[in-house]
Amino acid sequence: MPDRNGGCLCGAVRYVLKSEPRSIAICHCTHCQRQSGSLFSFNLVIRETDYEQSGETTVFVDTGDSGHPVLRHFCGRCGSPILAISALMPGKVVVKAGTLDSLEGLQPHAEIYTDRAAEWLAPVPGAARFAQNV
Repeated sequence: MPDRNGGCLCGAVRYVLKSEPRSIAICHCTHCQRQSGSLFSFNLVIRETDYEQSGETTVFVDTGDSGHPVLRHFCGRCGSPILAISALMPGKVVVKAGTLDSLEGLQPHAEIYTDRAAEWLAPVPGAARFAQNV
């Protein structure tokens, strides 16, 4: 697999994904809606060791539905959300797919928190749907 590259809007933060994602999912939870400024967040789960970043991110410590912390990394200059790290997923990072240079070949396998999705938003064809997190 060739490396996938991405970064923030202003270019201060750049990253390389050194492996294919373990999971590709859309999250409709309220926190993802707010951090993305949109109806959902398109996420890639990857091993932390396969994520390489240049440039510094600012971190907001959020609390997930589980009550555990979620570290939300974003560019402190332009505000682009870059990734999240959840205490419930040790050794993994959740990369915000909208920051990739190319989405070629990426298809969501799942949608989570569909109970919070906009009613008029159509399901992703072929993706499993879960009312809450899995």
